[in-house]
Amino acid sequence: MSSTGDSAVDSLSVVCGPTASGKSALALRLAGLTGAAIISADSRQVVRGFDIGTAKPDPAERALVPHYGIDVAEPDERYTAADWAAAVPGWVESIRAGGRQPLVVGGTGFYLRALFSPLFEEPALDPARRDALREFLAGLSPTTVREWCAALDPDRASLGRAQHERAIEVALLTGRRLSELHVVHARATTLTARYLVLDPGPGLAGTIVERVDRMLASGWLDEVRSLAARIDPAARAWTATGYDTLRRVAEGGLTLEQGREQVIVATRQYAKRQRTWFRHQLAGERVLRMDPGAPDAFERAVAWFQGKEN
Repeated sequence: MSSTGDSAVDSLSVVCGPTASGKSALALRLAGLTGAAIISADSRQVVRGFDIGTAKPDPAERALVPHYGIDVAEPDERYTAADWAAAVPGWVESIRAGGRQPLVVGGTGFYLRALFSPLFEEPALDPARRDALREFLAGLSPTTVREWCAALDPDRASLGRAQHERAIEVALLTGRRLSELHVVHARATTLTARYLVLDPGPGLAGTIVERVDRMLASGWLDEVRSLAARIDPAARAWTATGYDTLRRVAEGGLTLEQGREQVIVATRQYAKRQRTWFRHQLAGERVLRMDPGAPDAFERAVAWFQGKEN
Protein backbone atom coordinates (compact mmCIF):
# COMPACT_ATOMS: atom_id res chain seq x y z
CA MET A 1 0.00 0.00 0.00
CA SER A 2 1.42 3.37 -0.89
CA SER A 3 1.53 6.45 1.24
CA THR A 4 -1.64 8.49 1.44
CA GLY A 5 -0.11 11.69 2.77
CA ASP A 6 3.02 13.79 2.57
CA SER A 7 3.34 15.18 6.07
CA ALA A 8 3.02 14.27 9.71
CA VAL A 9 -0.10 16.43 10.05
CA ASP A 10 -2.15 13.55 8.61
CA SER A 11 -3.94 11.18 10.94
CA LEU A 12 -1.77 8.31 12.16
CA SER A 13 -3.04 4.77 12.65
CA VAL A 14 -2.35 3.44 16.15
CA VAL A 15 -2.62 -0.16 17.37
CA CYS A 16 -2.65 -0.16 21.16
CA GLY A 17 -3.92 -2.05 24.20
CA PRO A 18 -2.63 -3.78 27.33
CA THR A 19 0.58 -5.79 27.41
CA ALA A 20 0.38 -9.31 25.92
CA SER A 21 -2.82 -8.47 24.03
CA GLY A 22 -1.36 -9.43 20.66
CA LYS A 23 -0.50 -5.95 19.37
CA SER A 24 2.90 -6.84 17.91
CA ALA A 25 1.78 -10.03 16.20
CA LEU A 26 -1.22 -8.38 14.57
CA ALA A 27 0.81 -5.31 13.58
CA LEU A 28 3.56 -7.40 12.01
CA ARG A 29 1.03 -9.35 9.98
CA LEU A 30 -0.78 -6.16 9.01
CA ALA A 31 2.45 -4.40 8.03
CA GLY A 32 3.59 -7.42 6.05
CA LEU A 33 0.39 -7.37 4.02
CA THR A 34 0.11 -3.61 3.49
CA GLY A 35 3.78 -2.61 3.29
CA ALA A 36 3.53 -0.40 6.38
CA ALA A 37 6.44 0.41 8.72
CA ILE A 38 6.06 0.22 12.49
CA ILE A 39 6.78 2.96 15.00
CA SER A 40 7.04 1.43 18.48
CA ALA A 41 5.17 3.31 21.21
CA ASP A 42 6.64 1.22 24.02
CA SER A 43 8.68 2.99 26.69
CA ARG A 44 10.56 -0.23 27.47
CA GLN A 45 11.59 -1.05 23.91
CA VAL A 46 13.43 2.24 23.43
CA VAL A 47 16.28 0.96 25.64
CA ARG A 48 19.20 -0.92 24.13
CA GLY A 49 19.97 -4.36 25.55
CA PHE A 50 16.68 -4.89 27.37
CA ASP A 51 15.22 -7.21 24.75
CA ILE A 52 13.55 -10.45 25.86
CA GLY A 53 11.56 -9.09 28.81
CA THR A 54 10.25 -6.17 26.77
CA ALA A 55 9.01 -8.46 23.97
CA LYS A 56 11.16 -6.50 21.53
CA PRO A 57 10.83 -7.69 17.92
CA ASP A 58 13.70 -9.98 17.00
CA PRO A 59 16.12 -9.39 14.08
CA ALA A 60 14.08 -11.55 11.71
CA GLU A 61 10.92 -9.55 12.42
CA ARG A 62 12.79 -6.28 11.98
CA ALA A 63 14.20 -7.52 8.69
CA LEU A 64 10.67 -8.34 7.52
CA VAL A 65 9.14 -5.00 8.55
CA PRO A 66 11.01 -1.72 9.18
CA HIS A 67 10.79 -0.62 12.83
CA TYR A 68 11.38 2.78 14.39
CA GLY A 69 11.53 3.80 18.05
CA ILE A 70 13.48 0.71 19.14
CA ASP A 71 16.98 0.79 20.70
CA VAL A 72 17.16 4.60 20.66
CA ALA A 73 18.30 5.15 24.27
CA GLU A 74 20.99 3.87 26.61
CA PRO A 75 19.93 2.10 29.84
CA ASP A 76 21.16 4.96 32.03
CA GLU A 77 19.70 7.68 29.80
CA ARG A 78 16.66 9.69 30.84
CA TYR A 79 14.62 9.26 27.68
CA THR A 80 11.23 10.91 28.14
CA ALA A 81 7.87 10.72 26.43
CA ALA A 82 8.59 14.19 25.09
CA ASP A 83 11.84 12.91 23.53
CA TRP A 84 9.93 10.10 21.83
CA ALA A 85 7.13 12.38 20.63
CA ALA A 86 9.67 14.83 19.22
CA ALA A 87 11.28 12.03 17.18
CA VAL A 88 8.05 10.68 15.67
CA PRO A 89 7.51 13.33 12.94
CA GLY A 90 10.98 12.59 11.56
CA TRP A 91 10.29 8.86 11.55
CA VAL A 92 6.97 9.45 9.82
CA GLU A 93 8.66 11.57 7.17
CA SER A 94 11.29 8.87 6.55
CA ILE A 95 8.64 6.16 6.29
CA ARG A 96 6.51 8.11 3.83
CA ALA A 97 9.56 9.11 1.79
CA GLY A 98 10.17 5.40 1.30
CA GLY A 99 6.65 4.88 -0.04
CA ARG A 100 5.25 3.24 3.09
CA GLN A 101 2.60 4.14 5.63
CA PRO A 102 3.43 4.51 9.33
CA LEU A 103 1.72 2.28 11.88
CA VAL A 104 2.19 3.28 15.52
CA VAL A 105 2.13 0.23 17.82
CA GLY A 106 2.42 0.07 21.59
CA GLY A 107 0.88 0.16 25.00
CA THR A 108 2.55 3.17 26.62
CA GLY A 109 -0.36 5.55 27.00
CA PHE A 110 1.90 8.35 28.24
CA TYR A 111 3.80 8.23 24.93
CA LEU A 112 0.57 8.45 22.96
CA ARG A 113 -0.64 11.33 25.09
CA ALA A 114 2.65 13.15 24.53
CA LEU A 115 2.26 12.71 20.78
CA PHE A 116 -1.40 13.51 20.28
CA SER A 117 -2.50 15.58 23.29
CA PRO A 118 -1.36 19.03 24.43
CA LEU A 119 1.93 19.13 26.28
CA PHE A 120 3.95 21.85 27.92
CA GLU A 121 7.55 22.75 28.55
CA GLU A 122 8.28 21.29 31.98
CA PRO A 123 9.65 23.73 34.58
CA ALA A 124 13.36 23.62 35.36
CA LEU A 125 14.18 21.77 38.57
CA ASP A 126 17.12 22.44 40.87
CA PRO A 127 19.63 19.72 39.87
CA ALA A 128 20.98 19.05 43.37
CA ARG A 129 17.54 18.81 44.99
CA ARG A 130 16.24 16.70 42.09
CA ASP A 131 19.15 14.25 42.33
CA ALA A 132 18.73 13.90 46.09
CA LEU A 133 15.00 13.25 45.67
CA ARG A 134 15.61 10.70 42.92
CA GLU A 135 18.05 8.84 45.10
CA PHE A 136 15.49 8.76 47.91
CA LEU A 137 12.67 7.59 45.64
CA ALA A 138 14.85 4.84 44.15
CA GLY A 139 14.91 3.20 47.56
CA LEU A 140 11.12 3.05 47.87
CA SER A 141 8.90 0.18 46.77
CA PRO A 142 6.62 0.64 43.73
CA THR A 143 3.60 0.60 46.04
CA THR A 144 4.99 3.37 48.23
CA VAL A 145 5.94 5.50 45.22
CA ARG A 146 2.43 5.05 43.81
CA GLU A 147 0.92 6.10 47.15
CA TRP A 148 3.07 9.23 47.21
CA CYS A 149 1.96 10.06 43.68
CA ALA A 150 -1.70 9.47 44.58
CA ALA A 151 -1.36 11.93 47.47
CA LEU A 152 0.55 14.60 45.53
CA ASP A 153 -0.94 14.29 42.03
CA PRO A 154 -3.89 11.83 41.94
CA ASP A 155 -4.52 12.25 38.21
CA ARG A 156 -1.17 10.58 37.47
CA ALA A 157 -1.49 7.67 39.91
CA SER A 158 -2.67 5.25 37.19
CA LEU A 159 0.58 5.60 35.24
CA GLY A 160 3.86 3.71 35.63
CA ARG A 161 6.65 4.18 38.13
CA ALA A 162 8.74 6.57 36.02
CA GLN A 163 5.71 8.87 35.64
CA HIS A 164 4.94 8.54 39.37
CA GLU A 165 8.46 9.68 40.24
CA ARG A 166 8.32 12.58 37.78
CA ALA A 167 4.99 13.75 39.22
CA ILE A 168 6.45 13.61 42.74
CA GLU A 169 9.54 15.56 41.64
CA VAL A 170 7.51 18.33 40.06
CA ALA A 171 5.04 18.54 42.94
CA LEU A 172 7.69 18.70 45.67
CA LEU A 173 10.21 20.90 43.85
CA THR A 174 7.81 23.38 42.20
CA GLY A 175 4.74 23.26 44.42
CA ARG A 176 2.58 22.57 41.36
CA ARG A 177 0.92 19.38 40.12
CA LEU A 178 2.24 18.06 36.84
CA SER A 179 -1.31 17.25 35.71
CA GLU A 180 -2.31 20.89 36.23
CA LEU A 181 0.75 22.19 34.41
CA HIS A 182 -0.20 20.10 31.38
CA VAL A 183 -3.44 22.07 31.19
CA VAL A 184 -2.15 25.52 32.11
CA HIS A 185 0.86 25.42 29.79
CA ALA A 186 -0.72 23.50 26.93
CA ARG A 187 0.67 23.80 23.43
CA ALA A 188 -1.08 22.73 20.25
CA THR A 189 -0.18 19.62 18.28
CA THR A 190 -0.77 19.07 14.58
CA LEU A 191 -0.96 15.28 14.90
CA THR A 192 -4.20 13.32 15.12
CA ALA A 193 -4.82 9.61 15.61
CA ARG A 194 -7.26 6.84 14.83
CA TYR A 195 -7.00 3.93 17.25
CA LEU A 196 -7.39 0.17 17.10
CA VAL A 197 -7.53 -0.99 20.71
CA LEU A 198 -6.88 -4.72 21.20
CA ASP A 199 -8.05 -6.54 24.32
CA PRO A 200 -8.72 -10.29 24.58
CA GLY A 201 -10.77 -9.89 27.74
CA PRO A 202 -10.50 -12.44 30.60
CA GLY A 203 -8.13 -14.60 28.58
CA LEU A 204 -5.37 -12.01 29.00
CA ALA A 205 -4.45 -13.34 32.45
CA GLY A 206 -3.56 -16.73 31.00
CA THR A 207 -1.77 -15.21 28.04
CA ILE A 208 0.44 -13.24 30.41
CA VAL A 209 1.50 -16.46 32.17
CA GLU A 210 2.29 -18.10 28.83
CA ARG A 211 4.34 -15.11 27.70
CA VAL A 212 6.36 -14.91 30.92
CA ASP A 213 7.15 -18.62 30.65
CA ARG A 214 8.11 -18.20 27.01
CA MET A 215 10.44 -15.32 27.88
CA LEU A 216 12.10 -17.35 30.61
CA ALA A 217 12.54 -20.28 28.25
CA SER A 218 14.10 -17.90 25.70
CA GLY A 219 16.89 -16.91 28.09
CA TRP A 220 15.50 -13.88 29.89
CA LEU A 221 17.38 -14.69 33.11
CA ASP A 222 20.67 -15.01 31.23
CA GLU A 223 20.00 -11.66 29.58
CA VAL A 224 19.44 -10.11 33.00
CA ARG A 225 22.68 -11.62 34.35
CA SER A 226 24.57 -10.11 31.41
CA LEU A 227 22.95 -6.70 31.92
CA ALA A 228 23.57 -6.76 35.69
CA ALA A 229 27.28 -7.21 35.06
CA ARG A 230 27.53 -3.91 33.18
CA ILE A 231 24.47 -1.75 33.93
CA ASP A 232 24.23 0.39 37.07
CA PRO A 233 21.50 -0.99 39.39
CA ALA A 234 20.12 2.56 39.66
CA ALA A 235 19.58 2.86 35.89
CA ARG A 236 15.95 3.60 35.03
CA ALA A 237 15.86 0.75 32.55
CA TRP A 238 15.59 -1.69 35.46
CA THR A 239 12.09 -0.37 36.19
CA ALA A 240 10.76 -2.20 33.11
CA THR A 241 8.33 -4.82 34.37
CA GLY A 242 10.12 -7.93 35.58
CA TYR A 243 13.72 -6.84 35.17
CA ASP A 244 14.42 -5.77 38.73
CA THR A 245 12.72 -8.94 39.99
CA LEU A 246 14.85 -11.20 37.79
CA ARG A 247 17.94 -9.30 38.84
CA ARG A 248 17.13 -10.32 42.42
CA VAL A 249 16.79 -13.90 41.18
CA ALA A 250 20.20 -13.62 39.52
CA GLU A 251 21.67 -12.26 42.74
CA GLY A 252 20.20 -15.09 44.81
CA GLY A 253 17.63 -13.01 46.67
CA LEU A 254 14.70 -14.90 45.14
CA THR A 255 14.22 -18.37 43.72
CA LEU A 256 13.31 -18.60 40.05
CA GLU A 257 9.81 -19.74 40.94
CA GLN A 258 9.35 -16.82 43.34
CA GLY A 259 10.61 -14.43 40.69
CA ARG A 260 8.34 -15.94 38.06
CA GLU A 261 5.27 -15.49 40.25
CA GLN A 262 6.20 -11.90 41.08
CA VAL A 263 6.72 -11.07 37.42
CA ILE A 264 3.33 -12.54 36.52
CA VAL A 265 1.60 -10.52 39.24
CA ALA A 266 3.40 -7.31 38.27
CA THR A 267 2.59 -7.81 34.59
CA ARG A 268 -1.09 -8.39 35.36
CA GLN A 269 -1.14 -5.23 37.47
CA TYR A 270 0.52 -3.30 34.67
CA ALA A 271 -2.04 -4.62 32.18
CA LYS A 272 -4.84 -3.54 34.53
CA ARG A 273 -3.46 0.01 34.65
CA GLN A 274 -3.15 0.05 30.86
CA ARG A 275 -6.74 -1.12 30.45
CA THR A 276 -7.90 1.66 32.74
CA TRP A 277 -5.98 4.23 30.72
CA PHE A 278 -7.25 3.06 27.35
CA ARG A 279 -10.80 2.83 28.66
CA HIS A 280 -10.87 6.38 30.03
CA GLN A 281 -8.44 8.29 27.84
CA LEU A 282 -9.59 7.10 24.42
CA ALA A 283 -13.15 7.73 23.34
CA GLY A 284 -15.13 8.71 20.28
CA GLU A 285 -15.70 7.59 16.72
CA ARG A 286 -12.00 7.27 15.91
CA VAL A 287 -11.56 4.34 18.32
CA LEU A 288 -12.26 0.75 17.26
CA ARG A 289 -12.07 -1.80 20.08
CA MET A 290 -11.55 -5.43 19.14
CA ASP A 291 -10.79 -8.88 20.54
CA PRO A 292 -7.67 -10.01 18.63
CA GLY A 293 -8.79 -13.62 19.02
CA ALA A 294 -12.06 -13.12 17.15
CA PRO A 295 -12.33 -15.13 13.89
CA ASP A 296 -12.60 -11.98 11.77
CA ALA A 297 -10.06 -9.91 13.75
CA PHE A 298 -7.40 -9.65 11.08
CA GLU A 299 -9.85 -8.87 8.29
CA ARG A 300 -11.34 -6.10 10.43
CA ALA A 301 -7.85 -4.80 11.21
CA VAL A 302 -7.02 -4.59 7.52
CA ALA A 303 -10.28 -2.77 6.83
CA TRP A 304 -9.56 -0.39 9.71
CA PHE A 305 -6.05 0.36 8.44
CA GLN A 306 -7.41 1.03 4.97
CA GLY A 307 -10.00 3.42 6.40
CA LYS A 308 -12.95 1.18 5.62
CA GLU A 309 -13.97 0.53 9.25
CA ASN A 310 -13.97 2.94 12.20
